Amino acid sequence: MNILLIQLKRIGDLILTTPAIAALRTKFPEARITLIISEECKALAPAIAGVNRLWIMRRGFGGLGTAAAVARGGFDCCVDFTRNDRSAFLVLLSRAKKRIVSFRIKVRSKFRTRFYNEFVPHRMRDMHTVDYHLALLAPLGISDASGAIELQLPESAKESADQLLEQRHITKPFIIFHPGSARAEKYWDARRWSEVINHAATHPDLDLVLTGGASLFEQTHISDIKSKVRARVVDLSGKTDLLTLAALIGQARLLVTVDSAPMHLAAATRTAQLILFGPTNPFHWRPRQSAASILQGDSASPRTEFVPKQPRIPMNQISTQGVIDAMESLLSSPAARPSL
Repeated sequence: MNILLIQLKRIGDLILTTPAIAALRTKFPEARITLIISEECKALAPAIAGVNRLWIMRRGFGGLGTAAAVARGGFDCCVDFTRNDRSAFLVLLSRAKKRIVSFRIKVRSKFRTRFYNEFVPHRMRDMHTVDYHLALLAPLGISDASGAIELQLPESAKESADQLLEQRHITKPFIIFHPGSARAEKYWDARRWSEVINHAATHPDLDLVLTGGASLFEQTHISDIKSKVRARVVDLSGKTDLLTLAALIGQARLLVTVDSAPMHLAAATRTAQLILFGPTNPFHWRPRQSAASILQGDSASPRTEFVPKQPRIPMNQISTQGVIDAMESLLSSPAARPSL
């Protein structure tokens, strides 16, 4: 069987597609599986297992080569995890016998409906994102598949992480603080971050590490946090590529972050984490296979119940003491003590 998978969304969405890829590989071990991803996710490509070919869909004229390859692909089936105009165009070009998408396409776009012939009766808004992706495989006879996220980090990423730790004299178990995101509404107050980091420094057996992107937006936020931190904290922000960051997270005792790609990297590496959620709903995105505490709103304790629909909640409702208490709880748990 010749299978085409289309996932053109962000890094987190791609990571949460890996259980579906694994389920397809298990069901069809001899299949030829091609995955198309966006250029923004290219850095993650070496860690995606279970595919025979991985194509990058660039924007504009840069995507014509991939589109031509799809048209020549001779695919038996195509699963569209993306549901936008670009992915629908690729589905049409594939001319696959089975062209699978959520039934929501019928509601949202009568024009694009004609590109598909299998409509799965599930909505992303009603399910965890992993479950939604797996549900799209039902027309291929796949059900009750594992939702475990898997990434295969290359040895080069692990070696780069080890070199960074050695160069920066990080010799103790360490906590990673990743306060940044591409979206401003996910930012938590810099003063509060500094208070949490200063509290973590009361543990003499731990090293403290800051990570983040190289963009001016994130670097300004991180500089603001560092200006208020009294303790030694190693700033690795902007100094790692995505897979090196994943390898660092895999060695960390704990990750403290907002809802962003590192949350999914920690889930894949089974690293304990504390996640600050604001406007996004943890029902759809929360990690489910590693020790994780989720703070959202003005609750003094981590959330344990989640619903598919909720109002947008500002990040500033999360209290500093709530984060400190949740961090202490995770640090005292055996699940937060990986062998180093």
